Amino acid sequence: MKQVRWGILSTAKIAQNELIPAFKRAANAKVTGIATSSGIEKAKAVAEQFDIEKTYDSYEKLLDDPEIDGVYIPLPNHLHKKWVMEAARKKKHILCEKPAALNAEDVLEMKQVCEEEGVLFMEGFMYYFHPQHKRVREIIESGEIGEVKFIRSAFSFNLAQKENNIKMIPEKGGGSIYDVGCYSIHAIRNILQAEPNTVHVHAVKDPEYQVETDVVSYLTFPGGVRAVFDVSFGLSKRSEYEVIGTEGRIMVPRAFRPDWFGGDGIIVVEKGNFSKTETISVGTDQYRNEVEHISHAILDKYSLKDLEHDFENTVNNAKVLDACFKSIELEKKINV
Repeated sequence: MKQVRWGILSTAKIAQNELIPAFKRAANAKVTGIATSSGIEKAKAVAEQFDIEKTYDSYEKLLDDPEIDGVYIPLPNHLHKKWVMEAARKKKHILCEKPAALNAEDVLEMKQVCEEEGVLFMEGFMYYFHPQHKRVREIIESGEIGEVKFIRSAFSFNLAQKENNIKMIPEKGGGSIYDVGCYSIHAIRNILQAEPNTVHVHAVKDPEYQVETDVVSYLTFPGGVRAVFDVSFGLSKRSEYEVIGTEGRIMVPRAFRPDWFGGDGIIVVEKGNFSKTETISVGTDQYRNEVEHISHAILDKYSLKDLEHDFENTVNNAKVLDACFKSIELEKKINV
């Protein structure tokens, strides 16, 4: 099978722990090179660990390599826009970690450049490629839980090390909303297949670092559907959502990180006094699925709109993130 030749922009932990191994598991992708801006020895060490052929002491040198077809960007959030646009102008396809950028205006600029240069871009919401979410949609569409009226989502973990942690630096896109809140917003929107009318966010900010560490948000959607999400850097690990209808409810306790539990998804459906549990165990390598999807799109020359996770989805998620931050700033409900 033909493989897309990928380059990695930085030696970030998520690249080493999750994505480079996923690229190695993928049938249609290969990591050809890795670049760093903090000394070539670091890139060489990672390259040796993962059997990567090429190393570069700058991102520009990797982008100039004609033997690289696409780049994965796991850089800090505030650098996504710059390097997505640089990569697009070098005709490289792009898989970029979430959030795509720090606001919707920047995402729209990125979209324009990618369209002009004819390259594919996909935001790295890996959870979206786990089959449990398709199954949730099937259950909803079957009418089994009646009409959906409410969704609740939560994503949290206890961030023990705050000092020198990029998640705690506001100017670099730190804070719990960018880090994990974007997942809950994304899941709520995509399960409902609708965009919110309003958001009202209550946030607790760290007094030293001035980023929001704990957030509870209330969203309203067309047709009277409501949603709540809470995210935190100070609570135990949770990665879940719940869909509540007029006749029953669906609980997904491993929504975003089923890999914490070996990869299998779990769906619990309750209706009246009846409860059933489904274990989703086939095709559950969500990072590999993500890599293979965009690599397949590159090989088959998809357009931006043909991606399963397209730019419109990314733009709409960014608009909700913007509204969340405006709500925190003004301490009131905001129209999206």
